[in-house]
Amino acid sequence: MRALITNDDGIGSPGLAALARGAVAHGWTVVVAAPAEEASGTSAGLSAVGDDGRVVVQRRQLPGLADVPAYAVAAHPGLIALAAAQGSFGEAPDVVLSGVNHGANVGRAVLHSGTVGAALTASINGARAMAVSLDVGLEPDSPPHWETAVAVAAKLFDRLAALPAGAVLNLNVPDRAEAGVPRRAGLAEFGAVRSRVRDEGDGAFSLAAVVVEGELPADSDARLLAEGHPTVTALRSVTEDTGIDL
Repeated sequence: MRALITNDDGIGSPGLAALARGAVAHGWTVVVAAPAEEASGTSAGLSAVGDDGRVVVQRRQLPGLADVPAYAVAAHPGLIALAAAQGSFGEAPDVVLSGVNHGANVGRAVLHSGTVGAALTASINGARAMAVSLDVGLEPDSPPHWETAVAVAAKLFDRLAALPAGAVLNLNVPDRAEAGVPRRAGLAEFGAVRSRVRDEGDGAFSLAAVVVEGELPADSDARLLAEGHPTVTALRSVTEDTGIDL
């Protein structure tokens, strides 16, 4: 399997390198292409930083991946996934792994995630894809357990490869030394951590993440993750709504 590893935290993220090493250990042919700078919250956006429509791509060397081509791309992860599908980094990938993201991606808010956006973009261009996120919380008190997230993701690699082209999985892993088998979960309407817009009072506003109290549905990704279980959710990209009579 040809695998593209990308993310929205940027080319220097330890989670990106850890996920790439996991894919190499699994026997896949790996190429890494990720934003040159952090691009969180960019969804499936196709924005880039470039002159005259040109997107700058630079070779990088990632730790523990001496033989793996890696590229820092001045673009959002959605555009990177699209470019990969059209051969910008070698042959089009069979599988796209996006992550490991620094923070959970649960509930309907995955709509805004660049990590998930890259996976969804890959899916509509013919690849199987999985977004992988580590639930580090708002105030982590220890280094992230990247390898735990990769170990849990690796349990799904063969399953992902066997799914039909266009399939997307969203995996969230608790930040701990060990984690069990992922549980299938539905998308929560909201997660325990939500984005809040704050009026700054001078014609501007700011966006902040806050913890919100309240009961979460028992079978939701947000609830199961909060209880310490890895969760996996199958996602579907944009499609028409046949239930609306126009």
